[in-house]
Amino acid sequence: MTEATVERLRLFLIESPIKMARLQGVGNVKGTVKRVLLELTSSDGVIGWGEAAPWEVFTGTPEAAFSALDIYLRPIVLGKPVRRIRALMAELDRALVGHAEAKVAIEMALLDIVGKSSRLSVADLLGGRVRDTIPLSFSIADPDFAADLERMRKMVPDGNVIYKVKTGVKPHREDLEHLEAIRNEFGDKVDLRVDYNQALAPFGAIKILRDVEQFAPTFIEQPVPRKYLDVMAHLTAALETPVLADESCFDRRDMMEVVRREAADAVSIKLMKAGGLFEAQAIMAIADIAGLPGYGGTLWEGGIGLAAGTQLIAATPGISLGCEFYMPHHVLTEDVLEERIANRAGHVVVPDGPGLGIRVSEASVRANARVLAEA
Repeated sequence: MTEATVERLRLFLIESPIKMARLQGVGNVKGTVKRVLLELTSSDGVIGWGEAAPWEVFTGTPEAAFSALDIYLRPIVLGKPVRRIRALMAELDRALVGHAEAKVAIEMALLDIVGKSSRLSVADLLGGRVRDTIPLSFSIADPDFAADLERMRKMVPDGNVIYKVKTGVKPHREDLEHLEAIRNEFGDKVDLRVDYNQALAPFGAIKILRDVEQFAPTFIEQPVPRKYLDVMAHLTAALETPVLADESCFDRRDMMEVVRREAADAVSIKLMKAGGLFEAQAIMAIADIAGLPGYGGTLWEGGIGLAAGTQLIAATPGISLGCEFYMPHHVLTEDVLEERIANRAGHVVVPDGPGLGIRVSEASVRANARVLAEA
C-alpha cells in the first residue's frame, strides 16, 4: 500500500477581536489577537489542522511564524509521509532555528491526520488517556478588577473554582487589595494562584512575595525574569508557597537546569514554548523524575491549539495542576470551530473524536483571515 504524503499546505493569518483587555506582567493585550492557522491535506484526502499562536513579548510574532511556515518549512513538509512525524520534526529543527510555534502547528496537523486515518484521538497516539476532563483555571487579568470580580460571582457557582491573578502590573498595594477582596468574598471555595509573568526585580522580590503568601496561593508563577534562575532558586527555597517556572523553562535543556538548580517546585507546559506535543511530553518526563507537577499553560490560542493542548494533558499524567484554556469560551468573540470544546462544571472536556476531535469552520477561518497562502 502506498504511504500517504502531505499534498497541500494552506496558511491563514487570523486576527480575532477579544472581549476584554488583558494586563500581564510581561506585556498587555487589547482589541485583537493574531495567530496562524495551518491546514494540511494528505494524498489520500485527509485534512489536518494546526495552530501557531506566538506572542511578541514571549516567543515571537504571528507574522514571523507565518513567514517561517510559508517560506522555509513549506518546501520541506510537502511530499513527506504523514506518519513519519518524528523524522520530519527533526528535519525541521535542522532547517530552521527557533520558531517553535510554527513547528508545533505542523506536528499537531500531522497528528490530526494520522488520528483521523486510524480512528484514534491524538491522546491515544500519545499513549492513551489518563483523564477525560481537566480543571480550568481562569486568569484575573482585566484592567477593571471589578469586572473580573463580577465574572467570578457568576463562574464560581457553576463550578469554576481555579483563578490565577496576574500580579506585578499594578502597584503592590493594589495587588494585595485584590487578593484580599477575593479571599474575603469566596474564602477557601476558590483555588487561588498568582502569576507575575517576570514582573518583579530580584531586589526586594522576597518581601513582596511574603506579603502575597498570607492569601494562601497554590503557587506563585515566574516572579522574576527568566534569566535570573539563581534568584528563582533562592525564592523557591525561601518561600512556603510553591514556585512555578514558566518563562524559565522552554525546552528539555531548560527543564534540566531548573531541576539541577532546584529553581522551581512546578512547571508550566505550553505547546507554543515546547514546539511539539512529543517535546512537551519529554519536558514533563524530566519534571516527573524530579517530582515537579505540570500546569497546562497557554498564550493566545484558539480552539485548534487548545484542542491539541487538551489531548496532550489527557495523555500526560504529570500535568496535574489544571489548565488555563479559557480563551475560546471567555475572551475570543468568535472561534473558528463549528462547535467549541465543551466546558462543564469548571472543567475542560477533552474531545473524544479521532485526531484533535474538532471540526473547523471554513467560513469562520476565511472571515477572520488577514493573509492567506496556499499551494
